Amino acid sequence: MRVLQGIPVSSGIVIGHVFVLDHDPHRVARWTVGADRVEAELERLDRAFADAIAAIDEVYAEASDEMGVEAAKIFLFHKGMLADPSLIGPIREMIRHERVNAEHAVVVAFDALAEAFRRAKDSAFRTKTDDIRDLTNRLLDHLMGSGPARLADLLHPTVIVATDLTPSQTAGFDRDKVVGFVTDLGGRTSHTAIVATALGYPAVVGCRGATAAAKPGQTVIVDGDRGLILLDPDEAEITKYRGYIEQQRTYKLSLAEVAGLPSVTRDGVPITLLGNVEFPEECDSILAQGGEGVGLYRSEFLYLSQDTIPTEEDHYLAYADCVRRLDGLPLTVRTVDLGSDKYASSDRRPRERNPALGLRSIRYSLADKPKFQKQLRAVLRASALGPVKIMFPMVTTVGELRHAKMVLRDVMEDLEEEGVAFDRGIRVGVMIEVPSAALIAGSLAAEVDFFSIGTNDLVQYTLAVDRTNEQVAGLYQPVHAGVLQLIRGVVRAAAKEGDIEVSCCGEAAGEIDYALLLIGLGLRRLSVPGSAISHLKRLVRSVTVQQCERVARKVRTFDSEIQAAAYLRDRTRKLVPEAFDGRAAELRD
Repeated sequence: MRVLQGIPVSSGIVIGHVFVLDHDPHRVARWTVGADRVEAELERLDRAFADAIAAIDEVYAEASDEMGVEAAKIFLFHKGMLADPSLIGPIREMIRHERVNAEHAVVVAFDALAEAFRRAKDSAFRTKTDDIRDLTNRLLDHLMGSGPARLADLLHPTVIVATDLTPSQTAGFDRDKVVGFVTDLGGRTSHTAIVATALGYPAVVGCRGATAAAKPGQTVIVDGDRGLILLDPDEAEITKYRGYIEQQRTYKLSLAEVAGLPSVTRDGVPITLLGNVEFPEECDSILAQGGEGVGLYRSEFLYLSQDTIPTEEDHYLAYADCVRRLDGLPLTVRTVDLGSDKYASSDRRPRERNPALGLRSIRYSLADKPKFQKQLRAVLRASALGPVKIMFPMVTTVGELRHAKMVLRDVMEDLEEEGVAFDRGIRVGVMIEVPSAALIAGSLAAEVDFFSIGTNDLVQYTLAVDRTNEQVAGLYQPVHAGVLQLIRGVVRAAAKEGDIEVSCCGEAAGEIDYALLLIGLGLRRLSVPGSAISHLKRLVRSVTVQQCERVARKVRTFDSEIQAAAYLRDRTRKLVPEAFDGRAAELRD
């Protein structure tokens, strides 16, 4: 058995079989082909070369349009390599005479070619080794099937092990077959981790060396609570973890009793618990957990979960579905938050050097007004069916907000002229995700109906810590004094302006330690992953606001975020011991 440690990002435990989602040539197996199958193997090889060349032709055409003919010439080099008889001939001979599988023959031939380039005296040749690797992977894709194609043939509960995963890949997994995932890269609040939590996949990220250590088909245990990966566990470990899984099942049943109870503190203060969703069907889970609506609908997943640009009708049907499922409870739609680590497959824009500080979120929408207007029309149309709010992400200036509101007003005028029904008093809000927005919260409050504090990005931008980077995961601290001061300032600015609602929709709000602190800082609305709602409701019903305020005051006295986090964890455990029953208590020892 081998045990690996990573960063736990989505709780739960699963036992399954490894599926390595990569094409590392060193993992390609060699097997003997029967004499009667040699010709079929040669046909497979020829078809793979032809398909790879056709794919390169498409890429070359797109690259020529976007980058210019000169820059796209690299793809002509790729095509020339794949059409070179001196390369194809030896591969065919190896298959014919040694009777090996085409994948193995391709890897052997391309490895030899890459080594020849590496040894060349001319540096121009040495730089071509990356191109050889790319071509090898292209051919293996066509010979072995791409990851998604091979996933369709899974028969057992499967754990995906990959170097990294995009949010769209994660969202696209077949939930009947994939039960969890592990990645070499990533951080606690990467968007891929957020999707894992939303879909209920136990997940561990930032587990360096996982893809190198894991072997396809081997048994694996993913402990999403402690961030442990157990490869080839023995029977004793499997039995022990099956016991943990049963404990978790029992604990979830106990939380179901809390779901239908009011979310009110012991001293009678209501704390509104809302859900974060990526897909309309998640609304059912929010209601089952006792949620009071959706505080954050991440609408960008309409782009990430399909290959084509969503139409206005696609947007409308998704929002309308949410409204119907919520049956009178509020839905807050965040306009698309694309850019950074979330790119739609239909987006052909060149990748930015520093996407976290580039054209993302509201900037992305304002740069493509027709697409933005299409989404706003759909949201407004859905508002005629039930309570809907619009929220603009990552606003940094008052001017940016006014620009977005101007586009919204234009869309409203168009709908009125067309006689299309919508809520003319629809509430408009902004996400407070960057320090500049927090510092000018007073000015923003005069322009909007509500704030939602997005701690995931607020922590990232305040502390200059890439939240997707496992190498600096230890520096990502929501209890940092600077972050707490910004949150406190936003709450005060909203109170000073009057009837400005403030919620927190960051992933940290779903952790009971941090939720206790947020209530103490003055927040009365929390929007969290659906799986956290009943857990938080138990916390809310076990404490008084006065206790939370005392905890918040004490946390703010620490000059070390490590001390602050330890104190917060200790106080939460003492105030709400029942939240740490069973397996949960063991995990925190």
